Amino acid sequence: MNDLIKIQLLILICIPLVANSQSVASTKHNLSVSGAIENQNYSVQSMCEFCHTPHSANPASPAWIRNNPGTRYIMYDEMISSTSNIEADPSRQPDGSSILCLSCHDGTIAPGNTNSTMPPGSSSILGTDLSDDHPISFVYDATLAASDGQLKYTPLFPVTLDANSKVQCASCHDPHNDTYANFMVASNEFSDLCFKCHDRTNWSLSSHSTSTAGWNGSGTNPWSHNETSFSNVAQNGCGNCHVMHTAGGKPRLMKAALEEKNCLDCHNGSVASTEKNIETQFTKPYRHNIFGYDQIHEPNEPALITLSKKHVECADCHDPHAVNNSPANAPYANGFLAGVMGIDPNGNRIDAIQHEYELCFRCHSDNPVTGPTTSRQIEQANTRLEFAPTNASFHPVEIEGRNTNVPGLVFPLTESSIIFCSDCHASNGTGAPAGPHGSIYPQILKYQYEKTDNTPESAFAYELCYSCHTRNQYNTETGDNVQQQIHYMHVVEEQTPCNACHDPHGISNTQGNPVSNSHLINFDRSIVQPRSGGALYFQDDGYRSGRCNLMCHGSDHDSRNY
Repeated sequence: MNDLIKIQLLILICIPLVANSQSVASTKHNLSVSGAIENQNYSVQSMCEFCHTPHSANPASPAWIRNNPGTRYIMYDEMISSTSNIEADPSRQPDGSSILCLSCHDGTIAPGNTNSTMPPGSSSILGTDLSDDHPISFVYDATLAASDGQLKYTPLFPVTLDANSKVQCASCHDPHNDTYANFMVASNEFSDLCFKCHDRTNWSLSSHSTSTAGWNGSGTNPWSHNETSFSNVAQNGCGNCHVMHTAGGKPRLMKAALEEKNCLDCHNGSVASTEKNIETQFTKPYRHNIFGYDQIHEPNEPALITLSKKHVECADCHDPHAVNNSPANAPYANGFLAGVMGIDPNGNRIDAIQHEYELCFRCHSDNPVTGPTTSRQIEQANTRLEFAPTNASFHPVEIEGRNTNVPGLVFPLTESSIIFCSDCHASNGTGAPAGPHGSIYPQILKYQYEKTDNTPESAFAYELCYSCHTRNQYNTETGDNVQQQIHYMHVVEEQTPCNACHDPHGISNTQGNPVSNSHLINFDRSIVQPRSGGALYFQDDGYRSGRCNLMCHGSDHDSRNY
């Protein structure tokens, strides 16, 4: 067959496509002389012959003219983390229609084919490293959906699988129709196309959601966002964090390789409201150092973070697909912590925490990630043990406290109140975001907590304590209140910090006892020493009564009564 007859046949094949105003004729896939794009081929009359031939096609369907160059590709599952549910077979390579697409879109050209190549620098060039692209050529079936847990059992129309039940390029792209840009098979506004396959748990209630609950696209936004900016963010949906091709962060196809950048693009005040401007908090001297780790967090990692796997990323504390604005009373976790894993009071893994402290126990319980910041008489770094309800004393983080008579609590606190870890450990400053992101105070404390001996008493020095305990219980001497007299003598007259006698978390029942360690008594050994006879202990003698055997400020306390 001569070239003229071949061209005439191809024109006949293409007539139905040309008749459609949204056909390949008006797209970038028309590389013929009739096309209107850069690098078109002026010597070729038919737009179809770049991909199709009526004879000697390979494969026969879809009458493909370009040869498989036999290129070896680096696949997504060869580079992805252990969370990938796609068959992790290094020998798996693109097949079906995908290899046909890649004969152009990998930036190479098969020998013996036309001389057209992708324009230099084109975003359509994927290269041979596909580990930063959405996976292709894998079987999508009920087994995969069940193992993943967050996929629909069958992709919804118009996403289609090939004859071998595989996801291919053509599952999302229609090479003949560019109605929806990038040759997508349907609009991906508000991530509609993504959700033809993906079925994220809790997404419909998330603040990041593009659904009616999270953002209904009509200008009504139930969360605190910059309305104008968030409108654009909501329309882009999943694409705000995930990129389907040439992703900056290969695991989970994140937009940026630095995990925190995917969050801080919005949480820097540009989209999220001022009280959710997290970026500035991480510039403070005491912070959860998200910048110190890169691509370490994994959704299926052990709940307990240990020193060998030490890291902290935004996703360790916040599930971006589940996070929401719902409030909670202590000790329950609020919506900002929805869907994250933790450790329960017994040391067991919790896949979705119910209580805020379970999240904190991930890094601050049965592991050496952090250590004590005060040299105590009884040393303990495991906060899970420090807050145990069976202890002689503890701050009421898990359950209400043991002391049924605590004078001077700041309203509305009572002896039956329970508090959050984040009531003490949180970003400092008026209007600062909730939670322990960053602070100017050590241990990411919300307020100043002075631990240095010989510190003059002031509202600022012990601001953290005074946020729950009224200051006049400690800086004023009252004749008939023994407790107030004792605190006044120590804190005001002797300038002894609260931390010298009280351990703010609690004392584990494996080390302490109700006689010596009630009222959070656990001495700071840098200030309190054994008395001349070697004794160092407090003895609880009942209601507002006790005695000390110790040496402090050069004074020998020999069973000194209070």
